[in-house]
Amino acid sequence: MSASTGTTPSTGPRVDISALVRTRTRHPEAIAEAAARRVRRPLLNDAGRLMIVAADHPARGALGVGDRAFAMANRAELLERLCLALSRPGVDGVLATADILDDLLLLGALDGKVVMGSMNRGGLQGASFELDDRFTGHRAQDIERLRFDAGKLLLRIDYDDPGSLTTLESTARAIDDMAARRLPLFVEPFISRRTDEGRLRNDLSAEAVIKSIAISSGLGGTSAYTWLKLPVTENPDDMAQVMETSTLPAVLLGGEVGDDQDGAYEKWRGALQLPTVRGLVVGRSLLYPPDGDVAAAVDTAVGLL
Repeated sequence: MSASTGTTPSTGPRVDISALVRTRTRHPEAIAEAAARRVRRPLLNDAGRLMIVAADHPARGALGVGDRAFAMANRAELLERLCLALSRPGVDGVLATADILDDLLLLGALDGKVVMGSMNRGGLQGASFELDDRFTGHRAQDIERLRFDAGKLLLRIDYDDPGSLTTLESTARAIDDMAARRLPLFVEPFISRRTDEGRLRNDLSAEAVIKSIAISSGLGGTSAYTWLKLPVTENPDDMAQVMETSTLPAVLLGGEVGDDQDGAYEKWRGALQLPTVRGLVVGRSLLYPPDGDVAAAVDTAVGLL
């Protein structure tokens, strides 16, 4: 098995894994110290927009990009790609799990950036319990303690799975915990179902996305700090109607785009004109573009805003 993607960023810093491990073993408190001195910034940029690079996939065992099953398994390469993306003008911040954010803190890559902690990663990709998406990542108190700026959770609802009710309840409590601390929480909802082969699929029809928005918008004791993180529907022309479902601010989910990067950009461009859509949260398609040029992919996405 090879973890390499076969391509590496053309420019950007090289990560010294030995130095990171040395710090982790000898001075683990350095992570908290780096978090305490991190320079913070407002959530939105001066234009009222938000461009976030996502890298919380590995914690669910989702390491693949396209036909490369272990593209994200090389941590040094992933960190290098993240540092390059974060260095590009117009990139506001990063969404990741604790292990990756700790590395980025030690690398000094998070000053002046929005930092979003990923909260529930228990629904491992391909597992029989994938929909039992428990909160195994950042807690609200962790995000507050580390002076991070927001949290994110994944909410997949299967009408045929009674366990979805538990997921809904735990999501509501996470919304309450974050709101009590006046911290934004980005909720990524889907209506999901199992195929005949048992694989989990998210329904991206307009009807399903409308339902997911309506359900997630109503969770918790207040929606004051709730944001939505939403996919573009199968038919992008439906997005105007879909986004009429809620007044909550939203960002678009990048997701897997395959080899048609230009087509994905066009879908995002149209949806970004809608009044509740404030930005983009994109991960693998920018960090591992088909041509390997991370800087160009990120710059193009920033240009859409």
